[in-house]
Amino acid sequence: MSNIKPIVGITGDFRPERYNGAALSWFNSGYYDSAIGAGGIPMMLPPYDNDDDLRQALSILGGIVLGGCNLDLDPVRQGMHPSPAARIMPKRREDFDRRIAKMAIEMKLPILAIGSGMQLVNVLCGGTLFQDIPENCPRALHHRDEVEKNLRHVLEIVPGTHLDDVFGPGEVRVNSHHHMAVNDLARPFRVSATCPDGIIEAYESISEDWYCLGVQWHPESNTASALDIQIFESFIAAAGRQQSVDVIPMSSVMRRAAA
Repeated sequence: MSNIKPIVGITGDFRPERYNGAALSWFNSGYYDSAIGAGGIPMMLPPYDNDDDLRQALSILGGIVLGGCNLDLDPVRQGMHPSPAARIMPKRREDFDRRIAKMAIEMKLPILAIGSGMQLVNVLCGGTLFQDIPENCPRALHHRDEVEKNLRHVLEIVPGTHLDDVFGPGEVRVNSHHHMAVNDLARPFRVSATCPDGIIEAYESISEDWYCLGVQWHPESNTASALDIQIFESFIAAAGRQQSVDVIPMSSVMRRAAA
């Protein structure tokens, strides 16, 4: 049993059908390569329409990666008037992300929430967002460069947090390509790291029986630092602990796969 790797789900991106192309789902390779490199077995999750199918898929997983998106969560669904800077993701993408995230939260499944995934989990748990950092926080540093797309900044990690344990001592720099950000942090979480300007860059669950880590940067990206694999290693370790006590024994999962 010790050689059995945890299975982790990964959400993908979605583009609806349009005049010059069919509907399309895709998964940035950094997500599954990072999961594999950290010792997990990734399972790609398309936008299921049926909640029973989704619940069955989640029942065999040790954890889930809620991936980011180059487009934004719909501000209207958060009770905000859309900023001119908003570029809203397809409705089917956000609908699915909301359903799967809500279900994973209710199941206390280990979650690694990245980018817009981090923002969504905070919203679903009762937090709020800045819709546009330059508009809402004019004194903040630049967090997105549309031309170069290689912006980086230092992390100020909160001592004593899980993220502090993940990275250890020394300076940590992360990539940055976002204009929305966490404003009010939801009650189930504590801040793990900020940018020097005070923008929340990471949060983590305060509950000892639920692993949830949200990061605003992209540890799966080719612009990530070598230290970022430790984010995935922490998540995969949590997924392994979850899967070892799951309702469906791993031996049963393997028998089903072999059938």
